[in-house]
Amino acid sequence: MSIWWSLHLRREAASVPLARRLLLGTMETAGVDPDISFDLSIALTEACANAVEHGGATSPDGSPGVYRVTAYLDGEKCRIEVTDSGPGFPAARTARPRALRAPLMAPAQPDTQAENGRGLCLIEALADHVHVRNRPGRGAVVSFDKILKWREDALLKAS
Repeated sequence: MSIWWSLHLRREAASVPLARRLLLGTMETAGVDPDISFDLSIALTEACANAVEHGGATSPDGSPGVYRVTAYLDGEKCRIEVTDSGPGFPAARTARPRALRAPLMAPAQPDTQAENGRGLCLIEALADHVHVRNRPGRGAVVSFDKILKWREDALLKAS
């Protein structure tokens, strides 16, 4: 069984729950275990929030730019990609080995932007594999995979 969909969304906060609901609905219909669906929906929310906040300049007409969300359920795995057209991630964020990146619950630093990078750390904690592709000046792609578990009554269970 394979399912995929792709959305082009305006960089507006209202687009984030739309992507999350579509993912949850797809997974529920396919018969994915609710705990796996929940983890992936939180990871998708974080990736979309990053795209909305950092994803690029406004369109020539002054409206927010766009970002793309693509989800693939293929056999036993789900892969989600969120692509924006912003400045990309700082080189230090994508160049450090995973083990050296900021911990999820890093103590807040009063004189810094303490929340920067926490979304990516949360995605790393919820997914089995995370890849950040930096395209300086042309945006970033955050993709993450998770092995699927199926409900007993799943109609579309992978074989």
